[in-house]
Amino acid sequence: MNANLYEWIFELLLKWGISSGISKTLASVLIVIVIILISLLANFIFKSIILVIIKKLVKKTKSTWDDILFEKKVFNKLSQLAPIFIIYYTINIAFPANIGLVAVIQKILMIYMVFLFVMVINSFFNALNQIYDVTIGEKRGTSIKSYIQVVKIIIFIVAAISALSILLNKEVGYFITGLGAISAVLLLIFKDSILGLVGGIQLTSNDMVRIGDWISMPSHNTDGNVIEVSLNTVKVQNWDKTISTIPTYALVSESFSNWRGMEESGGRRIKRSLILDMKSVKFCSPELVEKLSHYKVLNEYLTAVTKEIDEHNSKLNSKSNVVFNGRRLTNIGVFRKYIEEYLKNNENINQDMTLIVRQLDPTTEGIPMEIYVFSKIQAWALFEGVQADIFDHLLAVISDFELSVFQNPTGTDFRMLAGK
Repeated sequence: MNANLYEWIFELLLKWGISSGISKTLASVLIVIVIILISLLANFIFKSIILVIIKKLVKKTKSTWDDILFEKKVFNKLSQLAPIFIIYYTINIAFPANIGLVAVIQKILMIYMVFLFVMVINSFFNALNQIYDVTIGEKRGTSIKSYIQVVKIIIFIVAAISALSILLNKEVGYFITGLGAISAVLLLIFKDSILGLVGGIQLTSNDMVRIGDWISMPSHNTDGNVIEVSLNTVKVQNWDKTISTIPTYALVSESFSNWRGMEESGGRRIKRSLILDMKSVKFCSPELVEKLSHYKVLNEYLTAVTKEIDEHNSKLNSKSNVVFNGRRLTNIGVFRKYIEEYLKNNENINQDMTLIVRQLDPTTEGIPMEIYVFSKIQAWALFEGVQADIFDHLLAVISDFELSVFQNPTGTDFRMLAGK
């Protein structure tokens, strides 16, 4: 039938008085033009009619997966295969006597079809990744991007082997056999991808990192939220809005901190010290005890402990007016108790978690009074406000306990001394 169509056009051109050589060329050109027009018509029908119908159907459904498939142009790329198939199966009509030329054109078209198939599959997996992120990933904080990238690499390798097989007229098995000989080279080329795959599997299976986790990794100068986990890299948006890219395997082979546990615990740790001047530490005088008893949080404590001390000292056979004998309240001890009660009455402190106020070992600068508690508020800016409010209050009230905070001499201090 193909030869008959070509012969019919050829004989028609001869009847019109065109020479035999030119008639052969014209017959082939005319058939090629018709094939191209049919291909363009098929492309127009798919894009202007079928894709429009698909788009309307997609919009009517309540599910999101079909919308994502359409947005990723999976159907659009599929439509490009129609004109290629038409040309592939009809090109021999234009050149019935030139089998070699037909074979070359079909070979080029087959390679192009392999390329299009890869593009379709690539778009499909991109859509699949987004569908997972929308439906499951956002809830669990997980990602399948690294696994999809591995599948894509395999597809690209298979496509490249298929294209070479078509181009060189060799069996696919011929190239697969050759891959064994260059496996060492391939392992070297894909070393990062292989390590990334292993790292990605370990990160996912051990639930070490999720998208949205706050991680700190000083070795890579990273401190921020994870925004992407891929085959080779993990992207972290630091608090200064810069983006750090960390090799996936580095999160397995090196140490890092994941703050998810803190966020899920319901508290964020406050661990900070006030450095008290040791020279200001002393026994509490009756006047100081009387003044401090006006603090609501200390009144009950001071009443009870004063009574206990008086009863203890009355049993001692010593002169009660000597301060070194018996038990005495100290201003630093009362201050420590005040901090505890103040924190217990602070609505921003999580009372179900550790609450410790302790003295650390004295240093050359003074006595560190450390606060170790957990704030209910975890958001960074608000948390810093809670922490600042606590120490603002303590710094303001500390003079009432006749204590002073240590501070290195400043230029003003030296000028005052020089003035004297």
